[in-house]
Amino acid sequence: MIVKKVKYKKPRWEIVERKGLGHPDHIADAFAEEFSRALCKAYMKEFGVILHHNVDKLDLVGGQAVPKFGGGVFKKRIIAFYSGRATERVGNVKFDLKNLAIKSAQEYLKKNFRFLKKEHFKFIIETKPGAGNLTDIYKRKKGEIGANDTSVGIGYWPLSKTEHVTLDAENYLNSKRFKKRHPYTGEDIKVMTVRNGDKTKMTIACAFIDKYFNDVNGYVNKKEEVRKELMEKYGFDIDINTADDLKRGINGCYLTLTGSSLETGDDGAVGRGNRVNGLITFNRLMSLEAVAGKNPVNHIGKLYNVAAFEACKKIVGLGARHCQLQLVSSIGKPLTEPQIAVCEYEGKLSEQKIKNVVHEELSNIKKLGKRIVSGKVRLF
Repeated sequence: MIVKKVKYKKPRWEIVERKGLGHPDHIADAFAEEFSRALCKAYMKEFGVILHHNVDKLDLVGGQAVPKFGGGVFKKRIIAFYSGRATERVGNVKFDLKNLAIKSAQEYLKKNFRFLKKEHFKFIIETKPGAGNLTDIYKRKKGEIGANDTSVGIGYWPLSKTEHVTLDAENYLNSKRFKKRHPYTGEDIKVMTVRNGDKTKMTIACAFIDKYFNDVNGYVNKKEEVRKELMEKYGFDIDINTADDLKRGINGCYLTLTGSSLETGDDGAVGRGNRVNGLITFNRLMSLEAVAGKNPVNHIGKLYNVAAFEACKKIVGLGARHCQLQLVSSIGKPLTEPQIAVCEYEGKLSEQKIKNVVHEELSNIKKLGKRIVSGKVRLF
């Protein structure tokens, strides 16, 4: 393992993005991850172990809706297309992949959305069994499963103020408390924050719900109400829905029936959204791996990214001011033995303490997988 002391320098500018709960890419990630968790639970119930699967290949094709003041019409369903790989049969036991996929998505929609419903979706499930050489990795060593891929996981800590505020803004806008006061705001919220020196500006795309408005003026007034509340809360310039062209009437307003652009304006795909810290951080090292839907037993694209962030948090908790960790696996090799681990940190911790934290995190990677299945770990 390589451990290097560095002096962290605050960048002159930062660009930070978060794709919120109702963004099509976020929904795609959620559907894939809910499917993976449903598979894990079904496998555990039947055999006591999680069988091989990677269902991180999922696309959402936007539907067709016509918003109108007072409430529009939904015309064409959204297509949720599942591919990926999953164990379908073991001996005489067969798993109903189609039912597991659809039911897990429908339960997620019911739990997280007010206006986006299961009837708005058409589900196409084309998930197939995995390749023999990859599923065989599960069986090669008793009690020690090799890595599913040669890949990299990256983490850092702490978040910058710009990163914190970007994450907080979307969480705030999609909180139950905010929705109770502003029910006309949808869940499809994207936040982009740009800091240039001491000046910060946030641009928000927020879907509004058509049935709450009778005309353009009502939309304008409520949008300004939300903008002023956010500016008072965060203390810098904020724009909302900058593509609006009010002279075009309803066509110039960001109005939806469901609260998500997935109904007409956009499509979604796994891996195009947030990293495991809930953000897209253009000034930081980032893994391009899709985390959602990968199995939580031996897929590096999921486990090493989460483990890297958790290790960095612990290192900062011990007294480091800043930490960044890169972990690289070798397919088929033990997850506890990365081919390289590189940690750069600022602080007075000893090199041995750093190594101990990383070693402990990798040693507990099975427990990490269980926490992921239970939904106790943020993934996007």
